[in-house]
Amino acid sequence: MLKTNKAFSSFSVNDLAQAKDFYNNVLHLDVQDKNGWLELRVSGDTRILVYPKPNHTPASFTVLNFPVDDIVRSVADMKQEGVAFERYDDPGFKTDEDNIARHDGGPHMAWFTDPAGNIMSLMQDK
Repeated sequence: MLKTNKAFSSFSVNDLAQAKDFYNNVLHLDVQDKNGWLELRVSGDTRILVYPKPNHTPASFTVLNFPVDDIVRSVADMKQEGVAFERYDDPGFKTDEDNIARHDGGPHMAWFTDPAGNIMSLMQDK
Protein backbone atom coordinates (compact mmCIF):
# COMPACT_ATOMS: atom_id res chain seq x y z
CA MET A 1 0.00 0.00 0.00
CA LEU A 2 2.75 2.52 0.90
CA LYS A 3 5.68 1.32 -1.17
CA THR A 4 4.90 3.67 -4.05
CA ASN A 5 4.90 6.73 -1.77
CA LYS A 6 8.10 8.65 -1.08
CA ALA A 7 8.88 8.21 2.58
CA PHE A 8 11.10 10.60 4.50
CA SER A 9 12.62 10.85 7.93
CA SER A 10 12.30 13.54 10.58
CA PHE A 11 13.70 14.33 13.99
CA SER A 12 13.47 17.10 16.56
CA VAL A 13 15.87 19.75 17.83
CA ASN A 14 15.63 22.23 20.68
CA ASP A 15 16.87 25.28 18.72
CA LEU A 16 15.91 25.61 15.06
CA ALA A 17 18.22 28.56 14.33
CA GLN A 18 21.20 26.73 15.79
CA ALA A 19 20.30 23.61 13.82
CA LYS A 20 19.95 25.61 10.60
CA ASP A 21 23.41 27.13 11.09
CA PHE A 22 24.96 23.71 11.76
CA TYR A 23 23.37 21.89 8.84
CA ASN A 24 23.93 24.76 6.42
CA ASN A 25 27.31 26.21 7.45
CA VAL A 26 29.08 23.22 9.01
CA LEU A 27 27.71 20.21 7.14
CA HIS A 28 27.09 22.28 3.96
CA LEU A 29 23.68 20.75 3.29
CA ASP A 30 20.92 22.43 1.33
CA VAL A 31 18.63 23.74 4.10
CA GLN A 32 15.21 25.24 3.41
CA ASP A 33 12.82 26.90 5.85
CA LYS A 34 9.41 25.22 5.65
CA ASN A 35 6.67 26.78 7.80
CA GLY A 36 8.56 26.62 11.09
CA TRP A 37 10.49 23.46 10.23
CA LEU A 38 13.71 22.87 8.33
CA GLU A 39 13.96 20.68 5.28
CA LEU A 40 17.37 19.16 4.64
CA ARG A 41 17.93 18.09 1.06
CA VAL A 42 20.50 15.41 0.49
CA SER A 43 21.36 13.35 -2.57
CA GLY A 44 19.01 14.89 -5.09
CA ASP A 45 15.40 14.90 -3.96
CA THR A 46 15.87 13.07 -0.64
CA ARG A 47 14.54 15.25 2.16
CA ILE A 48 14.67 15.13 5.92
CA LEU A 49 12.47 17.27 8.15
CA VAL A 50 13.89 18.86 11.28
CA TYR A 51 11.32 20.31 13.64
CA PRO A 52 11.51 22.30 16.87
CA LYS A 53 10.37 20.61 20.05
CA PRO A 54 10.48 22.56 23.34
CA ASN A 55 10.96 19.43 25.45
CA HIS A 56 13.40 17.84 22.97
CA THR A 57 15.42 14.89 24.21
CA PRO A 58 18.34 13.86 21.96
CA ALA A 59 18.02 10.48 20.33
CA SER A 60 20.17 7.81 21.95
CA PHE A 61 20.69 6.13 18.58
CA THR A 62 21.91 7.21 15.16
CA VAL A 63 19.22 9.27 13.44
CA LEU A 64 21.08 10.03 10.21
CA ASN A 65 23.91 8.27 8.34
CA PHE A 66 26.03 9.96 5.69
CA PRO A 67 27.80 7.56 3.30
CA VAL A 68 31.28 8.78 2.33
CA ASP A 69 33.99 7.47 0.00
CA ASP A 70 36.93 8.24 2.30
CA ILE A 71 36.04 8.26 5.99
CA VAL A 72 39.53 9.27 7.16
CA ARG A 73 39.51 12.37 4.97
CA SER A 74 35.86 13.16 5.77
CA VAL A 75 36.44 12.98 9.53
CA ALA A 76 39.54 15.18 9.23
CA ASP A 77 37.67 17.72 7.08
CA MET A 78 34.75 17.86 9.50
CA LYS A 79 37.10 18.28 12.47
CA GLN A 80 38.49 21.33 10.62
CA GLU A 81 34.89 22.66 10.57
CA GLY A 82 34.74 22.25 14.35
CA VAL A 83 32.78 18.99 14.51
CA ALA A 84 33.68 16.84 17.53
CA PHE A 85 33.50 13.09 16.99
CA GLU A 86 32.41 10.60 19.60
CA ARG A 87 34.77 8.13 21.24
CA TYR A 88 33.57 4.66 22.14
CA ASP A 89 35.52 2.14 24.18
CA ASP A 90 33.10 -0.69 24.86
CA PRO A 91 33.92 -4.38 24.51
CA GLY A 92 33.49 -5.22 20.86
CA PHE A 93 32.74 -1.60 19.95
CA LYS A 94 35.68 0.77 19.88
CA THR A 95 36.76 3.82 17.94
CA ASP A 96 40.43 4.38 17.17
CA GLU A 97 42.58 7.51 17.53
CA ASP A 98 40.84 8.95 14.45
CA ASN A 99 37.41 8.40 16.10
CA ILE A 100 36.61 5.68 13.54
CA ALA A 101 35.18 2.24 14.31
CA ARG A 102 36.75 -0.11 11.81
CA HIS A 103 34.47 -3.15 11.73
CA ASP A 104 35.62 -6.45 10.30
CA GLY A 105 33.23 -7.29 7.50
CA GLY A 106 31.12 -4.18 8.02
CA PRO A 107 31.35 -0.49 7.26
CA HIS A 108 33.80 1.86 8.92
CA MET A 109 31.88 4.43 10.97
CA ALA A 110 32.42 7.67 12.89
CA TRP A 111 29.74 9.34 15.02
CA PHE A 112 29.09 12.97 15.87
CA THR A 113 26.19 14.96 17.25
CA ASP A 114 24.27 17.97 16.03
CA PRO A 115 23.86 20.97 18.39
CA ALA A 116 20.70 19.35 19.82
CA GLY A 117 22.63 16.19 20.73
CA ASN A 118 21.17 13.93 18.03
CA ILE A 119 23.64 11.24 16.95
CA MET A 120 24.72 11.08 13.30
CA SER A 121 27.39 9.12 11.50
CA LEU A 122 29.71 8.99 8.59
CA MET A 123 29.85 5.54 7.06
CA GLN A 124 32.23 4.07 4.50
CA ASP A 125 31.43 0.69 3.00
CA LYS A 126 34.44 -1.56 2.62
